[in-house]
Amino acid sequence: MTRKPSSTPTMVDIAKAAKVGVATVDRVFSGRANVRPQTAEKVINAAKSLGYIDNSETQSASSEVAAASKRRLGFLLQKRRSPVYRIIAESLIETSKSYQERLSGSPIIEYCDTLDPTQVSAALMRLGQRVEAIGVVATDHPEVTQAISRLRQRGVPVFALLSELPAGGHSAAFVGQDARKVGRTSAWAMSRMLTPGPVGIITGSHRYVCQELYEIGFRGYFREKAPDFRVLEPMFSQEDPAVAAQATEALLAEQPTLKGLYVAGGGIEGVVATLREQGRQDLFVVGHDLTATTRGALVEGTLDLLLSLPRQALADQTLAAMLDWLAEPTKFEGTRQFLLPIDIYTPESV
Repeated sequence: MTRKPSSTPTMVDIAKAAKVGVATVDRVFSGRANVRPQTAEKVINAAKSLGYIDNSETQSASSEVAAASKRRLGFLLQKRRSPVYRIIAESLIETSKSYQERLSGSPIIEYCDTLDPTQVSAALMRLGQRVEAIGVVATDHPEVTQAISRLRQRGVPVFALLSELPAGGHSAAFVGQDARKVGRTSAWAMSRMLTPGPVGIITGSHRYVCQELYEIGFRGYFREKAPDFRVLEPMFSQEDPAVAAQATEALLAEQPTLKGLYVAGGGIEGVVATLREQGRQDLFVVGHDLTATTRGALVEGTLDLLLSLPRQALADQTLAAMLDWLAEPTKFEGTRQFLLPIDIYTPESV
């Protein structure tokens, strides 16, 4: 972009006219960092009015600002081999095509195949060097909280997806479902379909806030509405199908009169495989999320009910919230919640 002779107005003059800092003016014209489109437009108009750039340069400047104002978003999801996370990634990438005027390319999708908070925190910090906002699925842990706080201080907001991350108020928003309602819905269905007896729950990890709330809602409903049922202590899958299969085998061996099973965590593929092997279609089994595996299990009768996340709504709400935050961060006071509905599937609806 052409600069005027030294006799023309300076960046200090433009900053005063636009009511912004000199550093902001420099960022607009150098393109070294993103500036909000509204602010950049004020700077360009001030520069034009003062004669710092002429009419022929205004269109070029506006184009450069538009390109510089595009945002780069990143997502850190859990296990790469999980069908649920692959579907979520695909939904985010596909939906991002509707936001190309505001995005710099497709979102960066990364995975963390471990629940270890040290590795999750390190992955967050690495991703924060490449993008302007992050969406993450992670367990609640002080190390993760610290990473989110550091990123927020650098101006990189972190949006918790699926499972809340209180993070001392440093996370920008939560996009997901009301987990207590999901757990209570599972218990409601089970209590209507079964006679009283023992019911089990397999969860991934209590470090996931959502999974802890699933269990709280599940237990709370039976305690309040169906006290004749006996809710067993949870078994844990660590979000791994092999571990989930072992937990299912142990539960069936320990509880021969088991009536129902709520799979409230990852690794449901292992649960389905074990139930098939043992021919346990007598159980009423509730799981989460519609995938190729769970759809087939519903159709054949191994699963009876799925409480699923609306992937398209998740992608739409997440991308919109992240871009809105970057455009006007001052409007995001504290942590916002964007709650999504529960998609319910039965063998007759898939």
